[in-house]
Amino acid sequence: MKIGEITQNASGKLHPLTLVQAKIGEIFTGMGFTIADGPEIETEFYNFDALNIPEHHPARDMWDTFWLKPLNLRKLLRTHTSNVQIRYMEKNKPPIKIIAPGKVYRHEATDATHEAQFYQLECLVVGTDVSLANLKWTLETFFEKFFGKKTTIRFRPSFFPFVEPGLETDMSCFKCSGMGCSICKNTGWIEMGGSGMVHPKVLLSVGIDSKKYRGFAFGYGIDRLAMLKYGIEDVRLFYQGDLRLVSQF
Repeated sequence: MKIGEITQNASGKLHPLTLVQAKIGEIFTGMGFTIADGPEIETEFYNFDALNIPEHHPARDMWDTFWLKPLNLRKLLRTHTSNVQIRYMEKNKPPIKIIAPGKVYRHEATDATHEAQFYQLECLVVGTDVSLANLKWTLETFFEKFFGKKTTIRFRPSFFPFVEPGLETDMSCFKCSGMGCSICKNTGWIEMGGSGMVHPKVLLSVGIDSKKYRGFAFGYGIDRLAMLKYGIEDVRLFYQGDLRLVSQF
């Protein structure tokens, strides 16, 4: 088939990542969340400092950063959409319920599960009576609506500078219901990403009283959610422009 024939005969298709982002937005707005956005070219303050990751902190090694010239301006391509959380909290008083989906960049080698650019979903809730129970309910509700099957989650201790306590989240496998299959590598659980209670220093950096307000946050890869939902084994397929992938959706 020639290019002209594709243009004339084939109908347009939405990219699977576009479909997934639309579904995520639908689920969270239905739960009372606001969708927030922010710049992809960011300053060191919003990407690191305000998130309790000061200069020379070893945690910065967790994010392989694309720094922009001239280096003395300390600008970069954002490594996560946590910058949106900071900018939103600067301009809005609690209670806060937002998600921040968007493209992020990491200076790392690509393989079947890693890309130098990908899409991330972050969530932030701040209020006077916010707890880990609220985080657990939010995640279970989202996963159930997204994968179309009731799931349970479990937390494992972990470290992220902007939350305390920091947690890794596992979801019961939506395909085998925890019995063990190829998707969950026969463990019954799928590792989803990081979460936790917002660190008091993060709240203080944006002028929110950490003695009065508490919050939770989590961050997951949208590409990974799409891979799980649609059974795609290589994340690089999303960015190769192959119409054979897009035409399936």
